[in-house]
Amino acid sequence: MRLTCYSLGDHAPQIRVAPASRDWMEATPQGFAYRCLPLNIANAHGWELLCPSRIEAIWTGGPEPSAVRVTGPGAGQVAVGHFGSGILTFHIHALFVTEPGWNLWVGGSPNDPRHGIAPLTGIIEADWSAATFTMNWRFTAPGVPVVFEAGEPFAFLFPVPRGMVETVEPEIRRLADEPDLAAAFAAWSEGRSRFLAELPVAGTAANRVGWQKTYFQGRNAEGEKAVPDHQTRLRLKPFTPPQK
Repeated sequence: MRLTCYSLGDHAPQIRVAPASRDWMEATPQGFAYRCLPLNIANAHGWELLCPSRIEAIWTGGPEPSAVRVTGPGAGQVAVGHFGSGILTFHIHALFVTEPGWNLWVGGSPNDPRHGIAPLTGIIEADWSAATFTMNWRFTAPGVPVVFEAGEPFAFLFPVPRGMVETVEPEIRRLADEPDLAAAFAAWSEGRSRFLAELPVAGTAANRVGWQKTYFQGRNAEGEKAVPDHQTRLRLKPFTPPQK
């Protein structure tokens, strides 16, 4: 699947493969947050657009666009108060195009919260639309200043197949009706309970290793490899620069 970014001028947007790291995860004792593989995969599940210059913004609380006040080198060109209702809008000076049948998920970087402001999320039919889009954040409270430094991500995107979620047939069933799955869950639950009971006890295997690694390693309760395509990291390709 090809994802193309057409720059509107001589300078292309700054886009990077999203890293799995987060400042708050780095700050956890011994970096324990990185033991949560689903967090790591979500963090790196796309590409980030980086702020080309610093902006500072604050919302005074009013519904009008002027109630969002933006200052700093990027004011006006990078970000503005455009829609009102406490929304900060980032301009994206590029046109993103997917292959037929693919949408583009656009929002904030996963698991990267900011004080005072939250990202809004959109899904765009980028295979046919010849229009640019904006990235929008909404203040969670008035009077709270926010800063996006140059080089910090302000948007996160990845392609998704259009209509895929509509093909899902959700259902609720009793676990007891699926004996093999029930047995696998019971084995996991028993092992988890035993591990947590032994974790604070010096000299036990649980105390020595510190955390269970079965899911991280893609192994079931019996230690067997669960699936052949288990992922512990993503290897996304960077956007290639235009040919001269």
